[in-house]
Amino acid sequence: MPGQQEIPDVRKSVTVPASVEHCFQVFTEDPKQWWPPSHILVKKERAGLAFEPRVGGRYYEWDVEGTEIAWGKVLTWEPPHRLSMTWRIDGNWQSITDDERASEIEVEFTAVDATTTKVELAHVKLHKHGEGAERIHKALDGPSPGETLELFAKAIERSLRAG
Repeated sequence: MPGQQEIPDVRKSVTVPASVEHCFQVFTEDPKQWWPPSHILVKKERAGLAFEPRVGGRYYEWDVEGTEIAWGKVLTWEPPHRLSMTWRIDGNWQSITDDERASEIEVEFTAVDATTTKVELAHVKLHKHGEGAERIHKALDGPSPGETLELFAKAIERSLRAG
């Protein structure tokens, strides 16, 4: 596809004081704890977010009336080290219903030691957003950890305090 190499990946990381297993669990079992509140596709108040824990599963949100919108499809599910998924938005940050035009998100959890994990989140294949791909890249690009991983680190801290 022309332009594919012109839009670089965006990679962010954060290191948190928790095991790989705990990090994967918080990321996949309670995304509402770390998902940026401005990242919303439903039109009414968001009631929840979830991952279907398998390859081919959805990750999606639903509103207070039960309307669901999928953010994408799980492509890789390798607990507790890795998951990847499509990201179903267009170049104007609007929901799309197919994966052909969706970029991808890759998340890796790497043990630094028994109680510390490096979490890396990458937005890849951004060229698939078409004419808005450069806008998407510019909005995502910036210093680590970025909003999502910063919120994730806070969710890890809360989970550890809660015991």
